Amino acid sequence: METTISDITIELVQGNIASQPDMMAIVNAANAQLRMGGGVAGAIHRAAGPGLEEECRPLAPIKPGEAVITGGHNLPNPYVIHCLGPVYGHDKPEAQLLANCYRNALRLAEKNNIHSIAFPAISTGIFGYPLRDATRVVVDTLKEAAPTLNKVKIIRFVLYSPTDFEVYKELLFYSSSTRD
Repeated sequence: METTISDITIELVQGNIASQPDMMAIVNAANAQLRMGGGVAGAIHRAAGPGLEEECRPLAPIKPGEAVITGGHNLPNPYVIHCLGPVYGHDKPEAQLLANCYRNALRLAEKNNIHSIAFPAISTGIFGYPLRDATRVVVDTLKEAAPTLNKVKIIRFVLYSPTDFEVYKELLFYSSSTRD
């Protein structure tokens, strides 16, 4: 699925974030130490190989809402942008910290002349952020950030589960200020 917000192409796909060969950067829903974990971080680190964790080591730890950039190593993408999302019910204010993840990732993309970037659903797995609430934060942040982007031209959301895909589809594609 595809739509446009402020001349930025927004794509929605169901799949694996570590298998997006046409994207310049993918976003890792990282842990504070930027190490291999489960979920998105595990999939990205396994696909990238041990060089990614080695490059990440001096950049850690990061705080909720922060983002850092590394090379893609064995991934088909030149870059990985690592974001630490908030743990729901623990890191406050959750919505602001989650929005900062997306804003900071897009700022790094702009700074590094990245024209295409793929995001997972940050903080909605083990960090416990309710999917529908997190998706609303993403949509609001995207609408705010899109008009400021000059280098980024394609933003893809890669959702692993069919349920996540359907929630993003509903809130991103059928909200009043976006169009199919």
